[in-house]
Amino acid sequence: MAHDHHHTNNKKVLLSALVLISILVIAEVIGGLLTNSLALLADAAHMLSDFFAIGIALIAFKVGERAASKSKTFGYKRFEILAALINAVLLIGISVFVLWNAIQRFQEPPEVAGGGVLVFGSFAIIINLLIAWIMMRGGDVKGNINLKGAFMHVLGDLIGTVGVLISGILILLFNWTIADPIISVVVSLLILTAGFRVAKDSLHVLMEGKPPSISLQKIENRLNEIKNVRSIHDLHLWSITSDFPAFSCHLVVEDGADRDEVLQKSSTMLKEEFHISHASIQIEGDDADCTTRC
Repeated sequence: MAHDHHHTNNKKVLLSALVLISILVIAEVIGGLLTNSLALLADAAHMLSDFFAIGIALIAFKVGERAASKSKTFGYKRFEILAALINAVLLIGISVFVLWNAIQRFQEPPEVAGGGVLVFGSFAIIINLLIAWIMMRGGDVKGNINLKGAFMHVLGDLIGTVGVLISGILILLFNWTIADPIISVVVSLLILTAGFRVAKDSLHVLMEGKPPSISLQKIENRLNEIKNVRSIHDLHLWSITSDFPAFSCHLVVEDGADRDEVLQKSSTMLKEEFHISHASIQIEGDDADCTTRC
C-alpha cells in the first residue's frame, strides 16, 4: 500500500511540475524575444526539454503500471529507459542548436535589454524553486529513480536561470552584451553534458549492462560461501529498468546436498544483501555436462 501511495504522489508531483514548466517556457520565450536575449531563449529551450522529460517520466509511470503479458513477460517497465534515451537525444539536439547561435552572436553581439532579462530570469528562478520544493515535499525523490531523474533536470534548470540572472546583471551594470552568448554557451554545455550522461546510462541498460551499484564479484563470493556450493558458472546480472535488477546463474553443488536449501539460501541472500528480487538459479550436480562452462 505504501508503494501505491508513493506512486500516486509521484504522478501528482510530475503533473504539477508540468503545469508550472509550461507557464515558465511561455514566459521565457516571450521574454527572450522582447529583450533579444539568447541566454533567456536557451534557458527556455532547456525548460522545454525538461517539459518533455517530465512528461515522459509521467507517461512511464502510467505505462509501467500495465501488467505483464505473454508477449511482454517483464511488463512495460523498460519504457522508462526508452523514454530517457529519447529525452537524451532531444537534450543533445537543443544544446547543439543553442551553441551554434551563440557562436554567431560572438562575432556581432546584439543589443540586449538587461533589465528585462533580469525580470524574466528572477521569475524563472522562483518557478524552478517552487517545482523543486513540490518534488521534495510531495514525491519520492530519493527512492524512485524515475522521479529522481526529473528532479535532477529541475536542479539543472536552477543553474541555467542563475546564469541568465548573471547575464542580465552584467548587461545592466556594464553594458557587457557579450555576456549573453557566453552564458548561452555555458548553459548549452550543461545541457549537452546531461544529454550524453542520460544517453550513456540508457544505452547501458538497453545493452543489458550490469547495474553500477551492484558488484558481480561480491555476489559470486557470497554464493561460494553457501554450504555445499562447489562452483558457479553462467553468471548474468542486468537491469530490466533503472530500479529493477535481474540475476541468473548455475550453481554446482556437492553430491547429496539439499538442493532446495541451497536455492532458498542463495535467493534470500541475493534479496536481502543485494536487493535482487528477480533471480533465476539453476542447481546442478558434479556430474552435470560442463561442455558449456569448461
